[in-house]
Amino acid sequence: MNSVVREEEIDEIVNRVLSDFESGKNIDIINIYNKPDKAEVRELIRNLFRIIFPGYFRERTFKIYNPKNSFAVTIEDIFYHLNKQVYLALDFCKRRGTMTDDERKKESYRICRAFFDKLPTIREYIETDLLAAYDGDPAAGCFEEIILAYPGLRAVTVYRIAHELYLLKVPVLPRLMTEIAHSATGIDIHPGASIDKNFFIDHGTGIVIGETAVIGKNVKVYQGVTIGALSTRGGQKLSGKKRHPTIEDNVTIYAGASILGGDTVIGENSVIGGNTFITSSVPRDTRVSIKNPEMEYRTNDNQRKKEEIKQSEEWYYVI
Repeated sequence: MNSVVREEEIDEIVNRVLSDFESGKNIDIINIYNKPDKAEVRELIRNLFRIIFPGYFRERTFKIYNPKNSFAVTIEDIFYHLNKQVYLALDFCKRRGTMTDDERKKESYRICRAFFDKLPTIREYIETDLLAAYDGDPAAGCFEEIILAYPGLRAVTVYRIAHELYLLKVPVLPRLMTEIAHSATGIDIHPGASIDKNFFIDHGTGIVIGETAVIGKNVKVYQGVTIGALSTRGGQKLSGKKRHPTIEDNVTIYAGASILGGDTVIGENSVIGGNTFITSSVPRDTRVSIKNPEMEYRTNDNQRKKEEIKQSEEWYYVI
């Protein structure tokens, strides 16, 4: 292999790549200082967890004698960095139109004030999510185990933070927050989804909840569930339209179920069985399952035995 590289060849390669940056593509913006910073947003989430769950996620690089003083410093730090990231994000909001620098500064400050006013409400909802996880999971040993170890509560907490910023019409930043949680937990909740109190995600890996989904109180969702759009072929023409289902109060959705479509409503007190595929509304007080599959066993002497899988409960609505 020839390891000798001529300087003029390197210059030619560099110039060819740099000239392509000026071709007018959407990926060509190279100002690295006018965009939200993912590492800083990740640190924002860590600090917000410290004040949402005080005492569970403290900073361990220094000693603390007065926790309230420590929280005061953390809150001030969150406000400063959130204000900075919102200011940067406002430059990308097509719905707000063009803003002057002074207008962006005033608006980012207003948004941060409004967000901090909502923090008690955010914590109130998360408290109900914690109780739902404890009441709904016999494997939960204590509240501390859920807060420190359950990916479902982690993803829902980040969602509740991001959802308030979404409601305040902050671009980019809410989605960035939930994608950070998605990469850590495998749970993908769009910040635009509307989720009421006492929401419990059990196990959680592979769950997808779309932007216009509406989820009521006391809903329990298992791993691999999709609450999604029936079709996205319309692309941007569908922006702002209800594309995802409504899940009413006291619904349980078991592993692998797919519930699709903006007109689909799952009535309250219903139970959606595993691996079901639903694209139309389900009445309240309904149990849904797929037809019983058939199991086949083959012994060493090549004899076969077939056995129907029996449901442990009676199911009233079969698709």
